[in-house]
Amino acid sequence: MMKYLFRFRAWLERVPYSLLALPLRFSVAWIFWNAGQVKLINWQRTIELFRDEYRVPVLPPEAAATMALSIELTAPVLLILGLFTRAAVLVLLGMTAVIQTFVYPDAWPTHLQWTAMNLVLLCRGAGFLSVDHFLWSRRLQRFKATTVQTTSTTPKGQAP
Repeated sequence: MMKYLFRFRAWLERVPYSLLALPLRFSVAWIFWNAGQVKLINWQRTIELFRDEYRVPVLPPEAAATMALSIELTAPVLLILGLFTRAAVLVLLGMTAVIQTFVYPDAWPTHLQWTAMNLVLLCRGAGFLSVDHFLWSRRLQRFKATTVQTTSTTPKGQAP
C-alpha cells in the first residue's frame, strides 16, 4: 500500500507548473471579469455603490468606479493571454488590498483566496503556455547571443 502512495505522490510532484498555472490564471481572471461585467450592466448603479457603500477614500466615486472597471476588464484579458502576468497580478493584489481595507473588511476569507492565487502567479509567473514565456524566451536567446558575441570578441585576459 505504501508503495502506491509513494508512487502517487511522485506522480503528483511531476505535474508541470504550467498545467497548474492555467486554472489559477483563469480563476482569477473569471473573478475580476465578472465584477467588471456587473459594473457595466448598470453604470449609474455602480456610481451609487461607490458613493454610498464602497466609499473609497481620496478618490471621487466616478474616478474610483472607472479605475476599478478598467482594472477588471484589462487584467483578466492579460491573465488569460499570460501577457504581463506579473504586472497584472500586482495591480490585482493592490485592488484586493483596497477592497479588503476600505470596502469589505469582513470578506477576508475570500480576499485571502484571491491573494493566495495571485501570489503564486506573481512568484512563479504564467507558465509555459503564455505569451510571457514566449517573449522571455526570445529575450533570453537575444541576451545569450549578445553575451556570446561580446565574450568571443574580447581579447584573452581582458574583461568585456
